[in-house]
Amino acid sequence: MLTLPEKVYLAGGSTDLRKSIDGLAALVQERFLLDPFAPCLFVFCNRQRDKLKMLYWEHNGFWLLYRRLERGTFQWPGPGDSPAVLSFRELRWLLDGLSLHQRQAHQQVTAQTVV
Repeated sequence: MLTLPEKVYLAGGSTDLRKSIDGLAALVQERFLLDPFAPCLFVFCNRQRDKLKMLYWEHNGFWLLYRRLERGTFQWPGPGDSPAVLSFRELRWLLDGLSLHQRQAHQQVTAQTVV
């Protein structure tokens, strides 16, 4: 069963999605200097911004998740030198076609216990 990774890394700009697991893992290692075997989710988008691939290592193998929009595009950030680190909330916004910077979103609240 797929477990939630510790971090989400977003590769800004476009990626050639003809790459499969080995090609994306090489990108993570060579371009971003990160370990593709770390418990992290790596997210890539194509040039037209209508397809995503997500790479995730779990226990003894890689997960390769693919999403294609039938209409519309992802609000994908431009290229950068290093991948952006996202929260799961921001990833959900992105997958829903929203911007990463939601001005009208409620601030996330964490529970505090009184001792």
